[in-house]
Amino acid sequence: MIGETVSHYRVLEKLGEGGMGVVYKAEDVNLERHVALKFISPRVTGIDQERARFVHEAKAAAALNHPNICTVYEIGEDKGRTFIAMEYVRGEDLRARMRFAPLPLVEALTIGADIARGLSAAHGKGIIHRDIKPANVVVTPQNVVKIMDFGLARMGTGADLTRTGTTMGTVAYMSPEQARGEEVDHRTDIWSLGVVLYEMLTAARPFGADRDVAVVHAIIYEDFRAPSALRTELSREADACVRKMLAKDRDKRYSDASEAAGDLFALVNMLPSGAMTRVVAAEEATPSVAVLPFANLSADPEQEYFCDGMAEEIINSLAQLEGMRVVARTSSFAFKGKNEDVREMGRQLDVATLLEGSVRRAGNRLRITTQLVDVADGGHLWSERFDREMEDVFAIQDEISLAVTDALKVKLLGDDRKRVVKRHTQSLEAYRAYMKGRYHWFIRSSHDIEQAIEYLEEAVSIDPEYALAYAGLADAYGVLPLYRPVLPRDVYPKARAAAERALGLDDSLAEAHAAMSCIKDNYEWDWDGAARGIERAIQLNPGYATAYQWKAEGLIVAGKFDEAVEVMNKARELDPLSLFMNARMGFAFYYARRNEEARAMLETTLEVDPDFTQAHYFYSLVLASEGEYDEAIEHLTDESFRAWVAILHAMKGDTERADAMLAEVLERGGDYEWPTVRASMCFVKGDIDGTFEWLNRAREERDMRLPNLVRSPFTDAIKDDPRFVAILEKMGLEPV
Repeated sequence: MIGETVSHYRVLEKLGEGGMGVVYKAEDVNLERHVALKFISPRVTGIDQERARFVHEAKAAAALNHPNICTVYEIGEDKGRTFIAMEYVRGEDLRARMRFAPLPLVEALTIGADIARGLSAAHGKGIIHRDIKPANVVVTPQNVVKIMDFGLARMGTGADLTRTGTTMGTVAYMSPEQARGEEVDHRTDIWSLGVVLYEMLTAARPFGADRDVAVVHAIIYEDFRAPSALRTELSREADACVRKMLAKDRDKRYSDASEAAGDLFALVNMLPSGAMTRVVAAEEATPSVAVLPFANLSADPEQEYFCDGMAEEIINSLAQLEGMRVVARTSSFAFKGKNEDVREMGRQLDVATLLEGSVRRAGNRLRITTQLVDVADGGHLWSERFDREMEDVFAIQDEISLAVTDALKVKLLGDDRKRVVKRHTQSLEAYRAYMKGRYHWFIRSSHDIEQAIEYLEEAVSIDPEYALAYAGLADAYGVLPLYRPVLPRDVYPKARAAAERALGLDDSLAEAHAAMSCIKDNYEWDWDGAARGIERAIQLNPGYATAYQWKAEGLIVAGKFDEAVEVMNKARELDPLSLFMNARMGFAFYYARRNEEARAMLETTLEVDPDFTQAHYFYSLVLASEGEYDEAIEHLTDESFRAWVAILHAMKGDTERADAMLAEVLERGGDYEWPTVRASMCFVKGDIDGTFEWLNRAREERDMRLPNLVRSPFTDAIKDDPRFVAILEKMGLEPV
């Protein structure tokens, strides 16, 4: 096949051949890159079944995207030949690398940990490799470990293409259950990794024999010599790690490959040389980190809020440091439940390092495993496992935050260190309630905001000194009028009382200052006080993206539109993958009368999530300002925008339909009269006197939508009317 063109690949040379396929090096003529092409071997019998297994391999591997797994680009067929195009990996496989001697300890343990990380990603997708062996692991010249050949992989939810009672894999690396022809699961890969690790450490196999049948007997029935018996510099902890991987009872092995990775990196850190010495490049002026959501390895899905809360607390601690850039929660959590390539996550988040972890809870016991990863090469800067009681969770958070700052070489002095290890409560129950409240707060539906208030009220009732929970309560009450038709005067006093209590307990809490600033902006219209408060919040926590967002919205109300765009862009830099922040960026462009940029930003946001309602709403504002009413209406399918849809119908001239829809909205709203909505409806119907009557009613009721409405392009046509100027004056605003 050398020289032939298959699809858009030109075959260059043969690389190797295995039981199921033959592999060639080829050039992708479209993208001008080298790839590896794998075809079914002509010698394989039972073509239909083997082709099905071949396609199955591609689908399994294509589901994976991880730096320690060879990437599959596509599966195709040309002239009746089915092929897989995959990453062309230069390097040396482990079989060749350890041909004559065991590997250095640092190298063996690090390679083992990287294999475990790759397997953990595969297992997370329900994929079992089933043939982990030295020949299927390649180490690149940059020391990146790649797991190759998922040819024997099995999808956990798909068909098993192996006949019952048969064995697949390479005998020396088979698990006992695999050797017996029994059903296998992800722990089979952990066993095989144990054999590979044993071989890297000792240059021998744990179950060596001359004949396959003798090897199988040893795997099922015999014990093996401890690695330290063959290499005296190995510790008892290393022996224990290998023995746990090679437990004949699979229930006694590591239950997750990520746990094995954590133990292996811990062994590296125990070596006298302090082996894990990768550090952030010296030219990295500002250390940067994103804290990914911790994986919930517990059986109880209710622990999800706990895992999210753990990561959020660490984000909040690290964000206190002026010498470090910490990505906001929303962007970091965009990768929740995904096994993305570390380098790709780092690129999207624009950070040099990622902190990832997992939490397993059994009763009152916690096992928390964390790793700080260098996105440049996927290597670990630091890792640790914590086996503690639930009551120790606060101390664990402190340890993780301090370890990350140490690994990134951020020097902590005085108040900086105090902020990082700050305890907001000593009550575990209050902490749990707070994390549940924040969990629902970030979902931001009407029901979830109400749930958030309920949990945060519970938190402060358990611990009346819990300042952070009071700040959260102020946030929740502060946005409630956006989600329910409630009178501001019935809600904002509760928000203010919570914010005052938070500040009274802890004046150094950025979240409390930001919450109070929001109240002063949205309800009290104390613009100077709001501006001072938000600046104080940013000073206390330079990484708090929400503070920059609220500052931008304050600048919009002040009529400083271009400055608002700049500040909003800062919020996006801190929270680059947040749909909310990106939609708000479009909102800022709209107020700056920069519709082309607003369209581009909102279209990009909707490409990421076509169901994100806020982006649809902001996009409809832009469309309406350009007279595209029908398209604007198409963007407003959510019931919460029914009032704005009514106004758009009035803009079109369909006043009968508009009046009917508005009457329906008002009926659902009960006692709330929607003054800004009524003012808008009067305006588009040409009733200018009615417009000002309802604008004044909105001012009297402190309708939180009024400050934005008076700065909107929507009201530009009446901004020079003396009655409009008078309303601005009563609100304490200058004309623009």
